[in-house]
Amino acid sequence: MKVLVTGGCGFIGRILVTRLTELGYRIVILDRRNPVQVGLSFDGEVANVVGDIRDPEAINRAFTGDIEAVIHLAAVTSVLKSKLDPDETFYTNLFATHLLLERARQLDTKIFVMASTNAVAGSVGENLISELTPLNPLTPYGATKAAAEMLMSAYTDFTGLKCCPVRLTNVYGPGMGEKDSFIPRLIRAALAQDEITIYGDGLQVRDFVSVHDAVAGLIMPLSGDICGPLTIGSGSSISVLDLHRAVCEVTKRNIQIVHGPEQAGEMRAVRVDIGRARTFGFEPRVSLTDGLAETFRDFQLRTGPKN
Repeated sequence: MKVLVTGGCGFIGRILVTRLTELGYRIVILDRRNPVQVGLSFDGEVANVVGDIRDPEAINRAFTGDIEAVIHLAAVTSVLKSKLDPDETFYTNLFATHLLLERARQLDTKIFVMASTNAVAGSVGENLISELTPLNPLTPYGATKAAAEMLMSAYTDFTGLKCCPVRLTNVYGPGMGEKDSFIPRLIRAALAQDEITIYGDGLQVRDFVSVHDAVAGLIMPLSGDICGPLTIGSGSSISVLDLHRAVCEVTKRNIQIVHGPEQAGEMRAVRVDIGRARTFGFEPRVSLTDGLAETFRDFQLRTGPKN
């Protein structure tokens, strides 16, 4: 099978492309960056198209007639950035998804997978978030992903394209040095012997899933057996304060905490039900402790021996 991967040079994308080539897939990457320019080298059959997913001409160059499946990763993924620039978030996360879906329809592509998010559900209190939870996003990021999921549902119904939005929880792991989410900020603070800001009381809970498990979940729909939303996470949630303690233990550093005000649009609790994914054979393999240790080692390698 030949698979188009958007955002293949990104944090999740580079690990996804590596795994797909190990499994024998032929890959076309569409990314604003060239893999060589960011120090990436892939084994197997990997072609690269440099371009913006909002540009129909770039999509046409990447989307040849023998593409059988798409895994769409490229997106604005920062909640903060989505609130600061809703326009860019709309065009990147929703308009570009429409362009890709329409090109897939025109070329009779069979499978369309998109990295979505549990944030499409919004705040549900202490309840579990599942594929049946009504969509009620709180931010432009969550709203554009929810709208993209609805587009995918429509394309499945009126074209037969097998669409699967994979709702990922908080993904972490090696290669996330450019990210500004909480785990990389914690690790950078540990390496710099600096303090970390925790918004609110730190008792808000999140599900953190290893990038390796996330990639396994993104590959599953390539079987052609899965349509509709699929929740991928660890299935176990932890408070921000407990995560801070876990990173302190792994890094053997004492990271001082400064509390800041609660952030608008932040979900108080994220607890997900991964039961549907389990019916298709998914099972989280990487424990939080092992995953944090791997991520910390990766940061150490990238920042030099002085750390």
